[in-house]
Amino acid sequence: MAKHLSGRRPPRIGDAPNFRRALIGIVLFFVAVVVIAPLAVIASHAFSKGLPYFAAAIAEPDTRHAIMLTVMTALIAVPINTAFGIAAAWAITKHDFPGRRLLLIVIEIPFSISPIVAGVSYLFVYGLQGLFGPVLEAAELKIMFALPGIVLASMFVTAPFVARELIPLMQAQGRDLEEAATSLGASGWRTFFTVTLPNIKWALLYGVVLCNSRVMGEFGAVSVVSGNIRGQTNTLPLHIELLYHDYDAVGAFAAASILATLAVITLVVKVALERQGAGRRSRPASLAGNDSLSEVKP
Repeated sequence: MAKHLSGRRPPRIGDAPNFRRALIGIVLFFVAVVVIAPLAVIASHAFSKGLPYFAAAIAEPDTRHAIMLTVMTALIAVPINTAFGIAAAWAITKHDFPGRRLLLIVIEIPFSISPIVAGVSYLFVYGLQGLFGPVLEAAELKIMFALPGIVLASMFVTAPFVARELIPLMQAQGRDLEEAATSLGASGWRTFFTVTLPNIKWALLYGVVLCNSRVMGEFGAVSVVSGNIRGQTNTLPLHIELLYHDYDAVGAFAAASILATLAVITLVVKVALERQGAGRRSRPASLAGNDSLSEVKP
């Protein structure tokens, strides 16, 4: 008590200089071994035979097809999951209905299930011997071992990303702004675009970036539903594995460098969006509300 009254702060855990240095050293060592070293190995092996060989490996037809298939999958899966995340967050945070908590739990399921298990489940549903297999075969619709199956598997593993970023933020914001906009005569869509969207845009972009990164790097679920057909249903992660098994280490690392570059870009964008989001969160709620509602007044 006397120490507290004299103005001296009680010691915190880890304040000792030796302990602090040891803790920082452990963290730096872990980062160097687990994060920095693999990225350095990828870069060194990818360019080990020079830039022309690297360019030739990237330009190889199967590699180009894998890149295009990965990009196409992302262009389909990410917008759909973005729309789903917005709709789910809006429904859960702005409305009360039976099964609301159950819906929140269901959205989290992809995080607790192995992607390979998800891929096998899709086979049992949409495969030739699956639940809807005979119907799909009769209609000449091919889901498994084709682009639709890859998109479905990618959508499953990334479904929660956007919703998980939006739900906590929209819960914290409450419903007052939307209700005020409605009382001023704004329609539902106008309320969303002029009140809700400006207040969630940074969290939304953050979720989209994470979703896109996971789609392009997904391996487990896609490996089951794609069939691993070289030059046809191989996404970039699957193609990297095939190149490695073919003892084309330089080609595998060249292709892997694309995903590594994507990961670095994702981290940079992630940090930038976190800074933007923090700046918006630091604004007084009353000011944010006034800015939004001024756009819907007649």
